[in-house]
Amino acid sequence: MPDTRLEWLRAFVPQPTTASRSERLRAVAGAMVGLFVTFILSQIASATAGSVPLALVAPMGASAVLLFCVPASPLAQPWSVIGGNTISALIGVACFKAVGNPMLAAPLAGAIAIGVMFLLRCLHPPSGAVALTAVLGGPAVQAAGFGFALMPVCLNSALIVLVALVYNNLTGRRYPHAQGSQLRNVHATADPVPTARLGFGKEDLDAALAHYGQVLDISRDDLEEILLETEMRAFERRFGVVTCAAIMSKDAVTAVPELPLDAAWRLLRRHGLQALPVLDAQRRVIGMIGQDDFLHHVGLDDYQTLRERLRGLLGHLLGVRADRPATVAEIMKAPAHTVRSDAPIAELVPTMSNRGFHHVPVVDGEGAFVGIVGQSDLLAAVYESRLAQPA
Repeated sequence: MPDTRLEWLRAFVPQPTTASRSERLRAVAGAMVGLFVTFILSQIASATAGSVPLALVAPMGASAVLLFCVPASPLAQPWSVIGGNTISALIGVACFKAVGNPMLAAPLAGAIAIGVMFLLRCLHPPSGAVALTAVLGGPAVQAAGFGFALMPVCLNSALIVLVALVYNNLTGRRYPHAQGSQLRNVHATADPVPTARLGFGKEDLDAALAHYGQVLDISRDDLEEILLETEMRAFERRFGVVTCAAIMSKDAVTAVPELPLDAAWRLLRRHGLQALPVLDAQRRVIGMIGQDDFLHHVGLDDYQTLRERLRGLLGHLLGVRADRPATVAEIMKAPAHTVRSDAPIAELVPTMSNRGFHHVPVVDGEGAFVGIVGQSDLLAAVYESRLAQPA
């Protein structure tokens, strides 16, 4: 029987991080760049302003941890950082002026700051330290009064968020972390997406989160993606791993960027296809051209952008016909969504069923085109895999 005291002591130590070595180095370098740039620019601003108590407040170090280590966290989004830090600084100054006694003002400022951040949806853990700094920062901070919230706190926060925005996106991390559910119906109908009709849906996830009822330091779409990944791996374990290379069409019809549109249309019609992969000279997939692109091209698509509508209107008013596209490169969709040949077909299910892709190009380890998987290929593979399972 396990020793309950030992298990209790183990709870004090978190589980090992799943972050790779490269991800850890990326976060460390980002924090260094973010704090350095913030300090230098804030110091220049403080020297210009004159009576600024500090160039860089200590809680920015904690903000850097969130911004560069967990940029997807709801606690690390721009409004959380800038709003949480600035509002907490204002609350800290107000509490010190109203109470005077730091022993009472400090805990009061921290508690009120947390409550207001909950209310304004800008919860940011380092902001609690900002509120305490406004109370306990010493004569220089106290003399600055409410100006302390503007400079250096708001300035520090805005600068480090700006660095995080540039650095995270340059290093492959989406920031700000906009919510993008994979369970959204791309056809704009009330039906749930196909995978949610038997698996979990948005309402199930919302109900589970409401039942959990605590602050969760992970974005909703990331949690959704993890659950979908778990379902996919469970499917592979139950039905075996079938790769995209095993089911793809190898003798695929493709186009090149300079192919005339009439020739591309004839290829689609001759082979009864919905779309063609567009390949460059190195056989890398640079786009897809489908029948819907041709409909848009000839003006039968009502969903035109404002720029396209204005261009057409000016062309009529000025009596000038806008240049008509002549080659595939001018109307294809780019970049194209691809899948590796060694990827399990389970990866294709949410891509095709939920996101509405009818064909997905398959590439090898070096990114060269090797085939294409259509919805019919995937359906046949799932059917055959299921038949192979014992009753």
